[in-house]
Amino acid sequence: MADLELSCGLPPGPDFADLVVLAEELGYARAWIYDSAPLWEDPFVHLALAAERTALIGLGTAVLIPDQRSVMTMASGIATIARISSGRFRACFGTGFTARLAVGQRPMTLNDLSDYVTALRQLLAGGTAIVDGKAARMLHASGLAESRPIKVPIWVSVFGPRGAALAGDVADGIVGPPHPTLPAAMIVSGTVLDSGEEQGSNRVRAAIGPWRVIDWHNAYAQGGAEAVDAMPGGRAWRETIEALAPKGERHLWTFEGHVTHLPERDRQLLEYIDLKTMVGDAARISRQLSRLADMGFHEIVYTPTGPDVARELRAFASANQERLAV
Repeated sequence: MADLELSCGLPPGPDFADLVVLAEELGYARAWIYDSAPLWEDPFVHLALAAERTALIGLGTAVLIPDQRSVMTMASGIATIARISSGRFRACFGTGFTARLAVGQRPMTLNDLSDYVTALRQLLAGGTAIVDGKAARMLHASGLAESRPIKVPIWVSVFGPRGAALAGDVADGIVGPPHPTLPAAMIVSGTVLDSGEEQGSNRVRAAIGPWRVIDWHNAYAQGGAEAVDAMPGGRAWRETIEALAPKGERHLWTFEGHVTHLPERDRQLLEYIDLKTMVGDAARISRQLSRLADMGFHEIVYTPTGPDVARELRAFASANQERLAV
């Protein structure tokens, strides 16, 4: 069985730094922060706060959205966190699936993602990149930023053959399926059951619900009424959305609370969610983590939600310790 790092993923918000401190105490390898301007606060601010309060835990982004910041702004932000965290930072980028759909736009193309990451690498290396048709370079004077090259691992979150090929060309790792040449991380949600707790308990549904209802969000955003109506409870959920807003504004409601909170209309979907994957006692979670390691993943990014995220972090870390003790 391959070595497997257990990390956690958390939204940028008031509790982020406190939870990262706890994650460090619990032995998580890395804390990844989300990036979606319509949904959460600025990730770089919260990464800086967490970096100042921790010493060992790695920090990462899952995932930065290129079109939310110019490539020079992104380079400067990465340089800042790299300095404050003393080399514990990893920057991961994606096409902006949720962040762009939430404002009525389609995700970036893989070609645009590749061009952006390539230019970013050139800037961090101290080179000259062509940005919007003009030469650009990091001009930070000595003492105002780390000297170049700024060595920060660059990962991408991509899927499919074209995504795998892009990752092999521009990235140091991938959030996605196992890759033939790069380390791969997988994002998972779940919860460890209390002693005697039923798998379908109200606590379980509340703890995992925000991540498990996103299939309905994505189906409606990508495939419209036909796609979401084909899912259990999808038609009633869609009709609730469509009663809230005119056609041109429904995307603003589709992603409300995405992966963090459950609006009442999303609560109606809880009876249909997956209660098997990463839901069980510590022994079951331990076995599922071991299977992911055997599949070739190098890192698991656990994304706790629900009313008691600290409890979820503690319980999942304990299950991982049981795996390591075998």
